[in-house]
Amino acid sequence: MLDKAFDPASMEARLYAASEASGAFGAEPASDAQPFTVVIPPPNVTGSLHIGHALNNTLQDVLIRYRRMQGRDALWMPGMDHAGIATQMVVERLLGTEGKTRKELGREAFVKRIWDWKAESGGTITRQLRRLGASLDWPRERFTMDAGLSKAVIEVFVRLHKEGLIYRDTRLVNWDPVFQTAISDLEVESREMKGQIWTLRYPVEGEPGRFIQVATTRPETMLGDTAIAVSLGDARFADLVGKRAILPLVGRAIPIVADEYSDAEKGTGAVKITPAHDFNDYAVARRHDLSMPTVLDAEARIWLDEIADELRLVEGAANPEFVRSLAGQDRFVARKAIVAELERLELLEKVEAHSNAVPHGDRSGVVIEPRLTLQWYCDAATLAKPAIEAVETGKTEFVPKQWENTFFAWMRDIQPWCISRQLWWGHRIPAWYGPDGSIFVERDEAAAHAAAREQFGSDVVLTRDEDVLDTWFSSALWPFSTLGWPDKTPELDKYYPTNVLVTGFDIIFFWVARMMMMGHHFMGEAPFKHVVIHGLVRDEKGAKMSKSKGNVLDPLELIDANGADAVRFTLCALASPGRDIKLAKARLEGYRAFATKLWNASRFLEMNGIAADPAWQPESAQGPLARWVLDGANTAIAEASAALDAFRFDEYAAVLYRFTWNSFCDWFIEFAKPVLNGPDGPEKDEVKGAAQHVIGVILRLLHPVMPFITDELWTHLGYGGEASLIRAVWPTPVAVRDAAEARAELDGVVRLISEVRAVRAEVNVPPSITTKLLVQGASPEMLARAGRWIDAIRRLARVTEIETLEGAAPKGVVQAVLGEATLMLPLADVIDLAAERARLGKDRVKAEIEVKKINAKLGNEEFIAKAKPEVIEENRERLADAQAEIARLDAAMARIAS
Repeated sequence: MLDKAFDPASMEARLYAASEASGAFGAEPASDAQPFTVVIPPPNVTGSLHIGHALNNTLQDVLIRYRRMQGRDALWMPGMDHAGIATQMVVERLLGTEGKTRKELGREAFVKRIWDWKAESGGTITRQLRRLGASLDWPRERFTMDAGLSKAVIEVFVRLHKEGLIYRDTRLVNWDPVFQTAISDLEVESREMKGQIWTLRYPVEGEPGRFIQVATTRPETMLGDTAIAVSLGDARFADLVGKRAILPLVGRAIPIVADEYSDAEKGTGAVKITPAHDFNDYAVARRHDLSMPTVLDAEARIWLDEIADELRLVEGAANPEFVRSLAGQDRFVARKAIVAELERLELLEKVEAHSNAVPHGDRSGVVIEPRLTLQWYCDAATLAKPAIEAVETGKTEFVPKQWENTFFAWMRDIQPWCISRQLWWGHRIPAWYGPDGSIFVERDEAAAHAAAREQFGSDVVLTRDEDVLDTWFSSALWPFSTLGWPDKTPELDKYYPTNVLVTGFDIIFFWVARMMMMGHHFMGEAPFKHVVIHGLVRDEKGAKMSKSKGNVLDPLELIDANGADAVRFTLCALASPGRDIKLAKARLEGYRAFATKLWNASRFLEMNGIAADPAWQPESAQGPLARWVLDGANTAIAEASAALDAFRFDEYAAVLYRFTWNSFCDWFIEFAKPVLNGPDGPEKDEVKGAAQHVIGVILRLLHPVMPFITDELWTHLGYGGEASLIRAVWPTPVAVRDAAEARAELDGVVRLISEVRAVRAEVNVPPSITTKLLVQGASPEMLARAGRWIDAIRRLARVTEIETLEGAAPKGVVQAVLGEATLMLPLADVIDLAAERARLGKDRVKAEIEVKKINAKLGNEEFIAKAKPEVIEENRERLADAQAEIARLDAAMARIAS
């Protein structure tokens, strides 16, 4: 017998371990079954399960379990990313606690230390994914630094280099002064900071007493200025375009140019151009062929090497001694000194308070510097063309489709991809340098020496490139490298291309697009047919979760409190396409109650001798109740399958919630109780047969999203013997005799009882009180149906009898309309209807006040301009709720006859 209380903790670990040990999660390359493949977005080896992981992996698992039950050879490829900068940071901090640094340790020993750390502490998230119930094919788990994937990375780099698609270039990059490496845009976060904006006076060359004013938030970079840009057509500066200004302190003569970047409406209308330390300035410099001196070093300290000659040659207006004194100073210390010196020289016009978004390293937490460095680049524009064409022609589809616009916007304006990083942890670039600087890019050192020998005619000393590859480079190969490429393997032949990628919108460019580029180039086709994009998980008010706000929901804590099934179902139910998820604990508790409802219903069936009966034939059902619930199960099968086929996880969850809780538990079981409590016979056998069939359907339909409770009940109720539900066959509709007739019969009874219940609830009639039901204008069919089900109506609607009414409605009744009929409950002697009407009126006034307050707020232009999007959305939702409440209260008051 099932335990009285549903206790997820007592079963989840046991059931998961049994499924994993049995090999139930494994793909079968040798089988003839049609493949269905999903590759996991590899979590960082340093990572722990957060709520975004929980959402992403729940959706993937739902798809995998669904297709597995349909008989597909389902492969869900697991693995982890080596997470270059994140992992190096973790181990460097550990070394710091021991009083050591990586440079003291040396590269080889440091890398070994990271591998040791991975063996001891890495992979926490894989254990946590098991708690979530993720049915990954664990024996196939890959790591982006394992031998096979490393081989793939080297092969791709060498091939692309030989094709001219990988090259070295000096360009501007995001530079982290703490880690002293280039980083990707995804590793940069903007933080709103209160600062200042300084307006500086640059002398115009040859015109004593005339200045051009520029506004800047970064006076410390002025040492690297090589131009001043003014807006095209700005009359204020028309006579200055083509002339030169003198750079204060340094004395450099810099041109005044007209460029689209400068905005006449902002600041002074003129901006200083520092190409080596600003992305916009870099673009201006390329358009005007300006020099690009670097004045900050790798640690963001003042560095004068590239302007040293100027400082020796300048005369008069410059202050080379002061500039030289800045060498080696931190950028922010130098800023204060430069501003003070400009003020002394009367070249500081004004200082104003200013707030702006400043880029920070998401790991280091420091301000990121745009820096001009020599790096390795990939010709992304060439590689992007087949990927763009695949989406344009529908070979790859985004779901929702709107994300294709984001994809196109990025891909059609794609820039060279900086693929090198100045780290020690990662795939070291397979490039060696000869004594004259010649570059040899080969698969290994022996091949590099052979190439050098051929060029030089003898053996020479080669030095390997110190840099490693961007983590996204190896991740871009994930769909085919994990299947064995560049070797030809049965897995690669069967499972590539994959079917679906499920991911967040924030990595469409960084990962999705790059997988498509590499997949087309090396495999000849896109790595997936569908890209399913989900939103962010926010708190219940729509705010982004963050530790500083204290609103982070830990999925493991949620699992502890509610069970994995409830967490999974909640995330699935809220995963509406194109929208972020507002996650409230109340929703989780509600779906925990849903799991409890399913458990209690199954226990009730078990107590009434209902268990799996494979011999029972659904098409033999004759009674309307059995035929109605069988038909409802058919509809649930069709709607749930269609929802999953369309990646509508929310609709899938909604269909199963409605059918399980409402149709099966609240109606079928309640209608069936008198039969189950009555004498044995054909009617009871039929009801029991229908019940066991439908609960079997429900368990199979729910299994993809609620694997634990469904597996436990499946086994306990005798379905499949010792076999786990994970390998059960996805249900298909059965033949139901005169389904439309049964549907009309039972749906009519359900609507009648529901209307009576709604009326009683609206005017607070206690459950203990029963009344007669007056019916006016009902059809003969409706009255006959009510007569056939009078016992159920009495019991479930709390009415003593049904009486037809021919004349006018009597006083003191509460009314409801059901089709052509009017239902009336005589309640004057039961409750104070005037008091109820007054209560409803007061509630309506409150709702009206709420509507006016929210409308005033949403009509305030200042509020709309300043409020965050999630705050505006929250107010719109509150407005809709208040308007719906007014409509409900109006309907309730109209029900009460005077």
